[in-house]
Amino acid sequence: MTDSPPHRLRSHRPYALAVTAAASVLALTACGGHHASVTSTSSADAAAPAEVITYGHQQEPPCVHGGWIEQGYLSHQVLDALVSLGDDGTVEPWLATDWDVSDDDLTWTFHLREEPTFSDGTPVDAQAIVDNIDYWLEGGNSTARVWLEGYVQDATAVDDHTVEIALADPYPLLAENLTQPYFGIQSPTALATRSAEENCSAPIGSGPFTVTEWNRGTNILLDRRDDYDWAPATAASQGPARAQRIDWRFLADPTARTAALRAGELDAIYDVQAFEWTKLQDEGYETHLYNTPGRPQQISFNTTRAPFDDRRVRQAFALSLDREAVVESVGKGVIPYEGNGPVGKATDGYSQTAADRYSFDPDEANRLLDEAGWTQRATDGTRLKDGERLDVEFPYAGGRTINQDGAAIIQGLQQQAEAIGFEVTLIPFPPSEAAAGAYTGQDEYDLSIGYWTSINAGILHVIWQQEVGGEPNASNSAFFFDDDLEDLIRTANSTTDPDAQNALYRQAQEFIADEALSIGVYDRLSTLAASPRLHGLRQENSQGGPVFHDAYLED
Repeated sequence: MTDSPPHRLRSHRPYALAVTAAASVLALTACGGHHASVTSTSSADAAAPAEVITYGHQQEPPCVHGGWIEQGYLSHQVLDALVSLGDDGTVEPWLATDWDVSDDDLTWTFHLREEPTFSDGTPVDAQAIVDNIDYWLEGGNSTARVWLEGYVQDATAVDDHTVEIALADPYPLLAENLTQPYFGIQSPTALATRSAEENCSAPIGSGPFTVTEWNRGTNILLDRRDDYDWAPATAASQGPARAQRIDWRFLADPTARTAALRAGELDAIYDVQAFEWTKLQDEGYETHLYNTPGRPQQISFNTTRAPFDDRRVRQAFALSLDREAVVESVGKGVIPYEGNGPVGKATDGYSQTAADRYSFDPDEANRLLDEAGWTQRATDGTRLKDGERLDVEFPYAGGRTINQDGAAIIQGLQQQAEAIGFEVTLIPFPPSEAAAGAYTGQDEYDLSIGYWTSINAGILHVIWQQEVGGEPNASNSAFFFDDDLEDLIRTANSTTDPDAQNALYRQAQEFIADEALSIGVYDRLSTLAASPRLHGLRQENSQGGPVFHDAYLED
């Protein structure tokens, strides 16, 4: 084996931005009085121990851990990972101290720290890592599975503190991918002996906090683990968390979250509305913004049914939209426009050519629709072909995938498409239906909007591969399955030279643009606003979620 440095420097990219306004600081009060120890509470309003950080999040996930980014934000407080990501994109040690890659790039060896334990007393040893990898590959975490399936053949505990991962093909971004919170390590004892519901609601990890109580619909209480002493190299400090408890509250209404922050009822909030951003800065609140790499908020075309089975109609729809103008109007300079559907600007290997493929051009949109046979008009201006209206259904998950700013952007796009002759029916549906898989089938929509955060352009494989677990890939919302595209992306994934790899990723994006399968709309952001009394809050560098290990309250 050749020794591969654990700190592989990649190109610098804009992972996070923290801004503290120069205006006068507001003095806000925190919850609770002094207690000698942390005690469980039955509700968010019950008496709380000292050093409780109260945080307002916009969505309540079904489980604390899992393959959705909202679960990753929570699980990152509870589950440690093998590696973490530094501010400059460098992979840094965490549970693993270092790692090697064999000469043929088919075996990765991770060397583990000796002291970490899970909160149930189980050691974080090599067999625990192997058990978690097996759990992921068997479908215990669907997102972890799609990242690893087809590459990881097996994992072996060489000794108590050494893990070998054997690959089917070279996978040079493996360590970087493992920094994402989807790859948090759980106690193998808990996985083997507890029910699925127990591990869903209170997973056992080796992280700085443990789940004390989940009051469904209200909050989750995370209590400090006093013996924690193995924070990642990216942490500001080692040892236990500074706060005794995180009161993680669920408040879907962004207006209510912001009002609670201003009233001193919350110390920090997630998902700040664009029009509030500068106001909060001017009022003395600290703001954090993370532009998530990976797939941005993009529109996919259902290529399996009319009208978007015709590439000319897909192209016409894309050209009918002045997406940049709508995003700038709603986004107030906070939400960036993104024209590229496959990946956003924060992602290495980004193709500006693909992003520029469908700039606003109503004349060309009209020409393409004429060419495709949509030459007649109804009295309301909707185009007709053989007596059929050019109507399309556009469902979106309001309050889950799409926040209020996103809904306003979609409504602006609807008006623009209708000016060209499309009849666009918007179908907002609630988070409960989204969690149940609504509007995911081939016969359920014409247009789909959504994102998939990722640390690199390897997300192209996750989305555009043709099968997962022997079944058609449900993440391919365009339902476009192509051998050449999949082979191109797999070749990129296994290319060890970064420049050559990025060139292949760009080629794949341009293929997707040429086929008009996916068009970008705006970058998916992770935003926070915090009281001036809250210090040490930061955003995790691979997905942008809040990190509370170093956070504390102080006037």
